[in-house]
Amino acid sequence: MLRALAVDDERPTLEELVYLLNADPRIGAAEGASDATEALRRINRALESGPDGPDAIDVVFLDIQMPGLDGLDLARLLTGFARPPLIVFVTAHEDFAVQAFDLEAVDYVLKPVRRERLAEAVRRAVEQRGAALPSPRIPVHEPDPDHITVELGGVARFVPVDDITHAEAQGDYARLHTDKGSHLVRIPLSTLEERWRARGFVRIHRRHLVALRHIGELRLDAGTVSVLVGTEELQVSRRHARELRDLLMRRP
Repeated sequence: MLRALAVDDERPTLEELVYLLNADPRIGAAEGASDATEALRRINRALESGPDGPDAIDVVFLDIQMPGLDGLDLARLLTGFARPPLIVFVTAHEDFAVQAFDLEAVDYVLKPVRRERLAEAVRRAVEQRGAALPSPRIPVHEPDPDHITVELGGVARFVPVDDITHAEAQGDYARLHTDKGSHLVRIPLSTLEERWRARGFVRIHRRHLVALRHIGELRLDAGTVSVLVGTEELQVSRRHARELRDLLMRRP
């Protein structure tokens, strides 16, 4: 079973996180640290104990914004260790997701933490450790093809796929753009491309997937191709330009 360390400077949040982790059958033991310095001391003790020792830690559930040494600083320090624990960031801010996954975080959980979302983070940690451990009994629902689930302030919301104008790759994440704003989801752009191809989405660049129905203009300028989606102009790569032109010509 996984041994976990939760790190958060807000005591009520830390206690709730430790409680939820200890309630998960895949977590053998979870303890808390109130700041990154305390966590670093605890992790050093774990490394001295060895991976099978009594003080070992497999995964750290880490807040980002803390006084002094913040969560990203601690994660950077851990990358220099020979056998660092896995990192799951737990934060109220979605703005640090790209940096988090550059540091090879297992997951990025938004506060307030929901039991089901935390269980998914534990599942990913278990999977990365290669452990065949029991999963908690959480209802599994088939994905709705007409909507995609996003998290906003710790609340799951269902965004209609037809409202999405384009998606932008951000590491292991994709940022979904609508007329009302944007949402970050942990789904690779290649997965969305395959899933939404039949719904009129087309890859125009390694970073962008666009809904054909939301393209207002195709622009040609000195050999470069771009499209206007709402008020945003997106570059079209040379390898995708011909296919895009053909699709737009056939568009009703």
